Amino acid sequence: PSPKSLQPNGASEEALRCEIEELKQKDLALDQEIAQLLSQGYSLEELDKHISLLHEYNEIKDAGQMLLGKLAVIRGVTTKQLYPEYDLELSD
Repeated sequence: PSPKSLQPNGASEEALRCEIEELKQKDLALDQEIAQLLSQGYSLEELDKHISLLHEYNEIKDAGQMLLGKLAVIRGVTTKQLYPEYDLELSD
């Protein structure tokens, strides 16, 4: 049995209630952030496009980091040591 199944029902129900409340708070905070952006003149389509572009950027960046990691292993150096060679900033 998993550790959660060993807890009394009251404890696991309380944990679920707390988790649900936290998710409701996050949902409310996101709704407020969206409302603020809309009030600043952004459209939902523009926000969706921006989010899509951020996902694409992150996927490309992850692929680049993976390639740098493999190259570093082949050369026997750290990825940090490769950054100057490719004109990359450590904050990239």
